[in-house]
Amino acid sequence: MPISMYQITVPVFTKMLGALSNVLDKGAAFAAAKKVDPSVLLASRLAPDMFPLTRQVQLASDFAKGPLARLSGSEPPKWEDSETTFDALKARIAKTVDFAKSFKPEQIDGSETRDVTITIGGNPVTMKGQEYLLHNALPNFYFHVTAAYAILRHNGVEVGKRDYLGRT
Repeated sequence: MPISMYQITVPVFTKMLGALSNVLDKGAAFAAAKKVDPSVLLASRLAPDMFPLTRQVQLASDFAKGPLARLSGSEPPKWEDSETTFDALKARIAKTVDFAKSFKPEQIDGSETRDVTITIGGNPVTMKGQEYLLHNALPNFYFHVTAAYAILRHNGVEVGKRDYLGRT
């Protein structure tokens, strides 16, 4: 049986976002236990030219909600990037999960050949839905989830592969 576009979007995004939320819980607990100002962790980056933890989480959210909307033929919702606490980031993740769960399979399935236009480097790029999902949306989503995890791990938060992957 072939895998559907819905199966490789909604369940994947919701599971990984749940794992990311749990990793943020560990970050908040670490900050409290070590008496580290949470803003230090939230502003941390892996390299000077990389986004900080807060932006990584916002982008992970964007790379879940945006593709779902585009694949369904609708415009992605625009959310302010104003989160400054672990709780606010977790609320954004929860909002993203709720958005993802609002889609029905029939809204996403069949989008393999739908034209999707995004802006890359200031230029509009059009590709088919399957190409967009597999070669742009999912890699970007995983990149930002991984970066968020790695920032916390790099700062001493005890997270491991099981935390990253979430419960199976």
